[in-house]
Amino acid sequence: MCKIPCLCSGASCLLCRCCPNSKNSTVTRLIYAFLLLLSTIVACIMLAPGMEMQLKKVPGFCDKVVHCEELVGYRAVYRVSFAMAVFFFLFSLIMIQVKSSKDPRASVHNGFWFFKIAAIVGIMVGAFYIPEGPFTTALFAIGTCGAFCFILIQLVLLVDFAHSWNESWVERMEEGNSKCWYAALLACTGLFYTLSFIAVVLFYVFYTKPDACTENKFFISFNMLVCIAVSITSVLPKVQEHQPRSGLLQSSIITLYTMYLTWSAMSNEPERICNPSLLNIISQIAAPTSIPANVTAVVPVVPTPGPQKLQWWDAQSVVGLTVFVLCLLYSSIRSSNNSQVNKLTLSTSDSVILDDTTGTGSDVEDGEIRRVPDNEKDGVQYSYAFFHFMLFLASLYIMMTLTNWYSPDAEFKTLTSKWPAVWVKISSSWVCLLLYLWTLVAPLVLPNRDFN
Repeated sequence: MCKIPCLCSGASCLLCRCCPNSKNSTVTRLIYAFLLLLSTIVACIMLAPGMEMQLKKVPGFCDKVVHCEELVGYRAVYRVSFAMAVFFFLFSLIMIQVKSSKDPRASVHNGFWFFKIAAIVGIMVGAFYIPEGPFTTALFAIGTCGAFCFILIQLVLLVDFAHSWNESWVERMEEGNSKCWYAALLACTGLFYTLSFIAVVLFYVFYTKPDACTENKFFISFNMLVCIAVSITSVLPKVQEHQPRSGLLQSSIITLYTMYLTWSAMSNEPERICNPSLLNIISQIAAPTSIPANVTAVVPVVPTPGPQKLQWWDAQSVVGLTVFVLCLLYSSIRSSNNSQVNKLTLSTSDSVILDDTTGTGSDVEDGEIRRVPDNEKDGVQYSYAFFHFMLFLASLYIMMTLTNWYSPDAEFKTLTSKWPAVWVKISSSWVCLLLYLWTLVAPLVLPNRDFN
């Protein structure tokens, strides 16, 4: 069994029997991902009903703050995320140019977990005593930029997942029973496009008005047209000749992700008439379309434009957290066979956590500590510095997602959704589409470069 000293040792010991076929590089990433997920749970607890009374007891945490009961959860999330962001940013600097596990810094990266957890807790506790002042405003600006960058990283991971999925099923088609796998591939592609089409229809119905919401009309129409153009581009003969891995499955996933980003952007608009709540949408769908003559019609009250009421657990946050968790786990257990993704992460080709069954340490005698084999003695499997920097951006993304991208006003009296958050999200959808389009046309534009 694993022993307590493993907490001060390497990752190969810490998760010994839990992942018997895993490698040191994979287990380490999983532990860091688990720490970030654990901090996310802590941040969610800070927003739970009743926690505001406990947080108000922190000395100085609510001094000179009006309506602290409404803001204290928001401030606590910022401080929890700040602690994780500082921790991962410092490690990204420390781990620059680590080439193999023989580097002394690699042992710090792969071990000393007790001291790392103690450091995180210490930074987190200390963050609660940081005076408000410009701290929250500065952290909001940094968080906006960091979350924008992490959205782009999510796209890269999504494209890689789509490519891997497509390649896996195409290989199975070639091995046999091609009709079955072709039908499955076609069904998934059709499902994603159908969901995207339904999303567009719902956007026009609930997020636009005949004489208002001009920005929403533009966002929906423009992104829909670009998604159609990208999908057509992915199956053009010239593109297929240079990029045989491209196809409609990848385009359908990117289209659905773009629709999610579009909805997420519109959900941050400050005008309530153009940004109905999920409860309001459900009530409109459930309302009868016709009213009997003997029944007096009740005119629904249309919310007036103005600041949104503070909401923590809305559909946008739930979906955003789900996408984050999936991308985080995917990036932790797998390094891509796609050379373009590997160039981004500065990593070498690696496989899924259970692919390698060699060297599992099954011959360890009873009573000995089981250790996962070190597969980084000759060279690291991924960039330690970039991995920590990605988790730094992920911490900021979590902070913005849990607070719905709300920003405090100058006197910290209220929280309102601002237009900058809308433009950050919608521009990220445009950058995502441009990046995916570039992966399709790059071999045509730069024929002398190797994109394999």
